[in-house]
Amino acid sequence: MGSGTGLGRVRGLGSAKQGAHHWWMQRLTAAGNVLLVSWFVISLVRLPDLSHAVVTDWLSAPLVAVAMILLAANVFWHLRLGLQVVVEDYVHTESSKLGLIVLINFFAVGAGAIAIFSIAKIAFGGAA
Repeated sequence: MGSGTGLGRVRGLGSAKQGAHHWWMQRLTAAGNVLLVSWFVISLVRLPDLSHAVVTDWLSAPLVAVAMILLAANVFWHLRLGLQVVVEDYVHTESSKLGLIVLINFFAVGAGAIAIFSIAKIAFGGAA
């Protein structure tokens, strides 16, 4: 027999079976952020100075650019996951919840795309 109340079983209400996946994605992106942000801070500290020329020269290295693109993508994915949980937990009207989640998704994708484009532009020598 199933779990829950009889009425809940009839209506098909219950776990959406998505919470564990979302939770794991948050933890994995958090771990990725720890590694990538640590690399980023250590790399900046090792630069001789933080002038525009030095930073753009450093960012034009292929491995550095790829790591920065991974950092940008990971940060915005983690942001999207975290804000989605906040909205799902604290916004109670379904229409507001849906609207906010759509806005969060648009913001995360848009801001992530701008960040990745900016990194790629510098990496490919278009920074002037």
